[in-house]
Amino acid sequence: MTITTAAVVTAARTIAELPEPPAAEPAVVGWGARAPWAAPEAVTASRWCCERLAELGVREAFGVLGGGVAPFAAGLAASPVRLFHTRHESGAAFAAIEAHFASGRPTAVVTTTGPGLWNALNGMMAARADGARVVLISAATTRAQLGRGAVQETGPATTPAGLTTAGPLFHLAAAPDTVAELQQFLQQLALGWARPGGFVAHLALPWSLQAQVLTGAPPALGAWQVAAPTPSLAVIDAILDALATGTSALWIGHGARHASAALRAFAIAARLPVIASPRAKGVFDETHSLFVGVSGAGGHATVDEFLARRPDTLFVLGTRLGEVTSFLAPAAIPARRWIHVDVDATAFAAAFPGTDGLGVVAEVGAVLEALDARARATGWYQRRGSAPAAPRLARPVHLAARADGPVRTPYLLQVVQEVVVDGSDAIVGSEAGNAFTWANHALRFRAPGRYRTSAAWGSMGHFTAGPVGAALATGRRVVTLVGDGAMLMQHELSTAVAYRADVVWIVLNDAQLGLNHHGMTALGMSPVETQLPRCDFAALAASQGAVGLTVDGEAGLAAALTRALATPGPVVVDVDVDPSVPSPILAHRIRSLAAQGGR
Repeated sequence: MTITTAAVVTAARTIAELPEPPAAEPAVVGWGARAPWAAPEAVTASRWCCERLAELGVREAFGVLGGGVAPFAAGLAASPVRLFHTRHESGAAFAAIEAHFASGRPTAVVTTTGPGLWNALNGMMAARADGARVVLISAATTRAQLGRGAVQETGPATTPAGLTTAGPLFHLAAAPDTVAELQQFLQQLALGWARPGGFVAHLALPWSLQAQVLTGAPPALGAWQVAAPTPSLAVIDAILDALATGTSALWIGHGARHASAALRAFAIAARLPVIASPRAKGVFDETHSLFVGVSGAGGHATVDEFLARRPDTLFVLGTRLGEVTSFLAPAAIPARRWIHVDVDATAFAAAFPGTDGLGVVAEVGAVLEALDARARATGWYQRRGSAPAAPRLARPVHLAARADGPVRTPYLLQVVQEVVVDGSDAIVGSEAGNAFTWANHALRFRAPGRYRTSAAWGSMGHFTAGPVGAALATGRRVVTLVGDGAMLMQHELSTAVAYRADVVWIVLNDAQLGLNHHGMTALGMSPVETQLPRCDFAALAASQGAVGLTVDGEAGLAAALTRALATPGPVVVDVDVDPSVPSPILAHRIRSLAAQGGR
């Protein structure tokens, strides 16, 4: 039997015209109706935990629920924390990360046992690498059932020790069996979130503890403030002495994002050139005459030119200078020494062992404010000698729209700059792969908080899913540049539709894994399995209830992006991009790979 489109529409209308059933409270049926923890007035360990999380600043939780976490879900529903139900646990983790960075609040991820927990771990690795404040709450198998073949058994015998102990993945992890142990975990979480920097935790809760009904007065958490280290006057003077003569520059990272005003004041008064890591775009005005450019992935030739001059001192603020920021290139090493400020002492000399420097454990803003105050008090700004001018990042060459053919990626970024960056206040994200290298290279931001990318972990799918969390946590429009390969992996589009999140996906659709394809070609290989069947992402969007727009030429691009920004709810803009244009990262990345050996 063939069903025509008209027949489907008629059937849909018939269903739509049925009268609405009378509103009524849903009946609670089954064994849950008799469970003490399910009573609306019950104060369970789960509810108490969720209320404490709310006191610590959590307002959003993202996750996929299951039977093993049902009592905790009931606790969430009775608390001030809003649960957003995603379609995959890794999408929940990415959404939680971006909700944190967009709002400044800590966030939570909720999963059930077994596969639910494992699916979230990639996102939690990204949270750790990015310096987010996120707690993962997963279900665990009750102790009495361990080793007896419980469905999705999750406990010491079936999971690595690193999931419930502190280590490379989690700063704090525990599997409590009692309310007292849960209280201890939450107290440590409060202290972790009170200190500078990121803090990622995991709480594995067995059903027996989730469902426990508390009697008497519930336990409380102590109120603590954690004072960050402050630099001494001797350290401030040492930094000023190092910057007083010779050539110097500021190299800023994501850890400097909260110190934008202090950074601008010091850099301009001291006439110091500024280099930004990819994640620090906008922390210093990228149109300012002191801005040299972005380093690393998708970075600028002006940075390479400046570093090739071997400046005497590089003043590093809030970045570990990893491969995405420096390509670990020896040419990045200053002639004399580093000055490095970070809240984490392990950042010092991590990328460039064997080099000399001064490491300062402190918040970037505190150091910059102290430097500015001391420089003004001592006349240092006036005494500082002039240095040769650093290369200045030029404005991108303006491209005219061509009449035929697919959209050139540089032209796409030019229009994104005009319509999205300059023409709106939207948060802009970029996905690992071609998209983030082009965004790093071509977009210019004048203020912090407008641009996000996950260069540290670089998981495909992060910025096809994460922007949903940023939009839901802030109510702002989020525009994300993604590749077709990443969009096919994961997107949380259905989640955005369910909650009417204002997210615009701009899909760079070249029917290939572009960075892999051009990278293999640059390595002298014949590309291996890089081609993809072309996907109609506008149709995919429409099939899930979102708005889908198709752009097959440059003439219609600006109008499509303008319409997308003006459309409430989720929008997918499917852009047919020229597959022959390689990423601006390629030359540096190939040299970096070669430095790892094998040729």
